[in-house]
This record gives sequence, structure tokens and C-alpha cells, in this order.
Amino acid sequence: MTLPTRRNFLAGSAAVASSLSLPQSLPAFSKTSAAGDEELRVALIGCGGRGTGAVNQALSTAGKVRLVAMADAFSDRLEGSLAHLTELKPEQVDVPPERRFIGFDAYRKAIDLDVDVIILATPPGFRPIHFEYAVEKSRHIFMEKPVAVDGPGIRKVLAAAEAAKAKGLKIGVGLQRHHQAPYQEIVRRIHAGELGDIHLLRCYWNSAGVWVRGRKPEWNEMEYQMRNWYYFNWLCGDHIVEQHIHNLDVCNWVMKGYPVKAQGQGGRLIRNGKDHGQIFDHHMLEYTYADGTKMVSQCRHMPDCRSEVNEHVHGSLGIANMGRANMKLNDGSHWRFTEKYQDPYQVEHDVLFDAIRTGQQHNEAENGAMSTMTSILGRMATYCGKEVSMDQALSSELDASPQSYEWDATPPVVPDEQGDYPVPTPGITASF
Repeated sequence: MTLPTRRNFLAGSAAVASSLSLPQSLPAFSKTSAAGDEELRVALIGCGGRGTGAVNQALSTAGKVRLVAMADAFSDRLEGSLAHLTELKPEQVDVPPERRFIGFDAYRKAIDLDVDVIILATPPGFRPIHFEYAVEKSRHIFMEKPVAVDGPGIRKVLAAAEAAKAKGLKIGVGLQRHHQAPYQEIVRRIHAGELGDIHLLRCYWNSAGVWVRGRKPEWNEMEYQMRNWYYFNWLCGDHIVEQHIHNLDVCNWVMKGYPVKAQGQGGRLIRNGKDHGQIFDHHMLEYTYADGTKMVSQCRHMPDCRSEVNEHVHGSLGIANMGRANMKLNDGSHWRFTEKYQDPYQVEHDVLFDAIRTGQQHNEAENGAMSTMTSILGRMATYCGKEVSMDQALSSELDASPQSYEWDATPPVVPDEQGDYPVPTPGITASF
């Protein structure tokens, strides 16, 4: 069997992309650019902390911007976000009860409204279907990373990304280091040859871990997993996908491409209780790029251990510390970024909204998808304990999504009689 490369997949998905990009009878308010100071109307899908922050940043861009609709699975999340945003930007928030939508289908109701820009900030398992629908409706989009949790989801995002290009839609993805001046400058210097030939990349997201929300008696299994989405792969993809994507993406940026294979190991040593769902608490990987260059990757959720969130590039002429924006060269010279700091979370929205207003090309969806796929590739390799190629991972039919999106539906994984969830087992778990 010949497995598809990303290029072959994109060619093979032309039918899907073309069906999304066919000329449609668009409502008058839908536009691929906004001239001058024309008001841009924003809808938020996913009202957690990151979605709330993204809206605040969108409302802080140049020109007239107004939040007019919100959607979330839970009313308490929506109302809490709305109250906070109203306090921050009272003159730019206009979301009456009839434009507040709750439930699994809430995203469609918000996207169908008279809106220009959609902010997608739900758990990443929902991103492919939300992104696809927003592109179908010809909306400009900012979507948080990661953009999917499995190969089928990535293929859906890639097809919709091609459709978005055909429609001239502007797409931003929350990999904000691409809009962070120190990263931009140090990557520019590496690409200009100041480190010489790249020999090795190292990247880390080693931290104590994240929140756990205790089970409440009134929650059924679906609500419990939705409230604790970080610990279930159909919603989160594991922390290698949800967090470590940032570091892997930086290394891909440096390499101007994506790994062709990965092998490694992982498991659960510390965060292995019933309330930690099914994800690992550590992953250690060796990725290989097309030219043979290796990237060593670590991510860990373990309290009271050494923490590091950073990337390092080793070249024939020296070493770059990406997170600290400095380079030490073998000849004894040293470079450090010293310009004034600008919040990259704000800059990524400034760039997106400027592109909408000026009509400049701006579509970060393909890189967002392939850096997400790099994370998924790593997870697949640690879960199965085998070497997995990018082609195998991208063409995988392992689909994490549930049979239906309903509150009374059975989630893709359920606990056993002791309350434990099935955890991947290297050597036994399917590879792709």
C-alpha cells in the first residue's frame, strides 16, 4: 500500500476543497476585506479563559470591532466570559440573550449570524468541524492551537484551509511565537546562516501540570469529560498536542518543514489517578526531518521537578537559545535581542485584523495543521512504542471523535467498574 504524503493528500482532497470553495450566494454582510474603518463584527465560539483573552485582543485591534455573539457548551462559562468582557470593553460588547447560544450545535447558530470574524477557542477536538463550517460560511477566522487531535481531523482542516485560500478568507492560528519579535529575529538570523549548518534541535514543555475539576453528582459522563476536557484525547489530544505544539512548531519554523518520522517513549508515573483520564504525564521523542536532522523533544506534567519551556538550536557555528532570544557563537561572539517587548498574543490579532481590513493574504491554517500533526505524530509514537512516519500518521483512520455530539451520548472512552479510564499501552496500542 502506498501511503499519501501531505502534498498528495492535498491534491487528493481537491474535491472536498472545491465543494467548499464553489461560488455561493453570500449574504451582503460577508466580506473578504473591510475598507477603512468599517466595523468588524465578531462571534466567539468557546468561552473559556483563552477564548475570553482572544476576544479582548480582537477588540483591542485598530479600527471598529464589536463582539456581537457568543457560543459555548455551558451557560456558566458563557455568562462568566461575557461579564468579564463587558467590564473590560463595555462599549464594544453587544451580546443580548438572543445572541448567546448554548450546546453542541451553538457554534452553527453563532456562525450563521451577521458576523465577519469567528474566534474558535473550544477544546481542540471540536476545531475541525467548527473551522470547516466557518469556512463554508465564508467567515474570517482566528482559531486557537492545536487545530485537531487526530489524522482525520487534520485532513479536514487541510481541506478547509485550501477552500479558505480560494475564497480569500483570512485565517489566524494561535501559534503566537510567529508574531513575537525576538523569535522572528532569531529565526531570521538562523535562516541567514549565522548558526551555520543545523546539527540538532531540542525542545521542551516540562511543567507541573494543569487543573483538575472534581466530579459532581449532577454531571453525567459526557459533562464530566467536557468539564475535564484536558484529560481525554477526543477533546484534547494529550498535553503533547495541547501545549508542546508551541515548541515543536518553533523547530519546524527553523527547519522550514515538518518531521518525516518519530520514535520515543512515554507513560504515566505521577499524574496517574482516576481524575487524570487517559493521557500520559510524560513523552520523550526523537523526531527526524527529511534531511536527517534530529529534534529531541520532552514534555512532562510532574510537580516539583525541573521545569523548562523552551527551544534550542545547535549549529556548526554556535547555539541559539530561542526562548531567551540569544545566540552564542563558537568564535566567542554573542547576540541577544534587546528591543522593547510587544505582546505576541495582541500582535497576532493586530496582523489578522489588518489583513482583513487591507485585503492582504493571511492564512496560517496549513502550518497550524502540520505543526499540530507533528504533535499528534509524537503522541502516536509514544502510545504504540514504535517508529511512526508522518505519512502513516497523516493517513491514519484512527478517529477519536464520538459517534454523536449529544449530552446523553456515550463518550469515546468510559471508565471501568473501578472508575479507571483505558490508558494507551506501548507495544499493544494500535500505531495508526
